[in-house]
Amino acid sequence: MNRILIVEDEERIASFVEKGLRSNGFTTTVVTDGDAGYEYALTGGFDLVVLDIGLPGRDGFTVLRGLREARVSVPVIVLTARDSVRDTVAGLEGGADDWMTKPFRFEELLARVRLRLRTAARAPEVTVLRSGSLSLDLRTRRARSGERTVDLTAREFVLLELFLRHPGQVLSREQILSHVWGYDFDPGSNIVDVYVRTLRKKLGAERVETVRGMGYRLP
Repeated sequence: MNRILIVEDEERIASFVEKGLRSNGFTTTVVTDGDAGYEYALTGGFDLVVLDIGLPGRDGFTVLRGLREARVSVPVIVLTARDSVRDTVAGLEGGADDWMTKPFRFEELLARVRLRLRTAARAPEVTVLRSGSLSLDLRTRRARSGERTVDLTAREFVLLELFLRHPGQVLSREQILSHVWGYDFDPGSNIVDVYVRTLRKKLGAERVETVRGMGYRLP
């Protein structure tokens, strides 16, 4: 049974979409602001996201951009009252898989949901991330450094996954904080540095490189 996240702050529309999808056999979760939508989508617990643009907190464009930067590949269908070509292009180039302008017919949304789910099902699922002799199994949540198997805590796992999904890219402390701990974490904390040191002890000092004044990267 496919799981669909509905991120929509208009109660009437959210209820309309949720009832229609549930009656067609889907499992649904509704959230009403961009911050919650982003955090829920990051969990990887959904097969598709129906995303409004005009949201409280982070708007839909920001949510979508954040998910794609974090390499979350879940299909996203955008719902919006905006009908300009520029907005449509911005949404699709920002990582949306489809775009629907309000008002819309539920039958059309349902057809697009089914199409995107079929397309996603044909794509091979990545279960192991690799960089050189370092690998991370997303199913067992264990890392391998050379010939060694390394057990990780939940936070260490998310941090290493972030690095492996962005090899060679410098990640700032702010980016790491927002992805691993959420935006409500104190930006002045040194928790990122503490966890990077822990990863280095477990995986090898050379695994995570410090880029002074900028952040960290997986070389």
